[in-house]
Amino acid sequence: MRANIFKKLWILLVTVYATLRITLIVLYRVYFRGGYPREFGDRWLRWWAGRLVGAVRIRYEVRDPHRLELRPGTPYIVMSNHRSHYDIPLMVLAIPGSIRMLTKKELFRVPLWGRGMKAGEFVSVDRSDLEQAKKDLAAAREKMESGVVLWISPEGTRSRTGRLGPFKKGGVIMAIESGATIIPVGIQGTENVLPPKTLDFHLDRQVEIEIGEPIDASRFTLERKDELLEEVRSSIARLCGEA
Repeated sequence: MRANIFKKLWILLVTVYATLRITLIVLYRVYFRGGYPREFGDRWLRWWAGRLVGAVRIRYEVRDPHRLELRPGTPYIVMSNHRSHYDIPLMVLAIPGSIRMLTKKELFRVPLWGRGMKAGEFVSVDRSDLEQAKKDLAAAREKMESGVVLWISPEGTRSRTGRLGPFKKGGVIMAIESGATIIPVGIQGTENVLPPKTLDFHLDRQVEIEIGEPIDASRFTLERKDELLEEVRSSIARLCGEA
């Protein structure tokens, strides 16, 4: 069902309210309470995701045939196809553990929101500056080893067609350099909730999320990054129904 103008306004209001609230809570905890415990952050991030998903009444099913278990001390990177803004909150709800997004460094410069993301353990790697990239990668690996699960969109942006786009190499390079285990995920149906570059919300849509077999990136070298990239892309293509 397509949302009417009043429902669209309600969805936008819920989205802005939930995002602003979690941002202010993060900053308050960090600057006035002396810290932001990760478990506390996980709960609020799932609260935020639940509000966004609930506003458009998404019905989603998670299939995990390999029974994913996160081993303490092991770096994990989730990679999935990316068809809609709603992929992000759905990943927060579907993947166990303390999931955080690898995001563009420019977003950390946004007043208030950028500070909130940084305080909330979101990660950015600046590959335009070699020395800074090394520091960012070391910090990202430390976060992963401490229990943060990074979500990366290897396409780099949302698909405009609903089909799987070309993959960028940055994600697999990071996985190899950090010795991470990649968790491939396929998402089907979010493109029907909110098509790219529109506010044409659709309600009560069914979304399928399938978690694939983990891929150990430590088996690969940087010279074999294209081989790993193809393995990851093939897995995600199967999981999102494009094989």
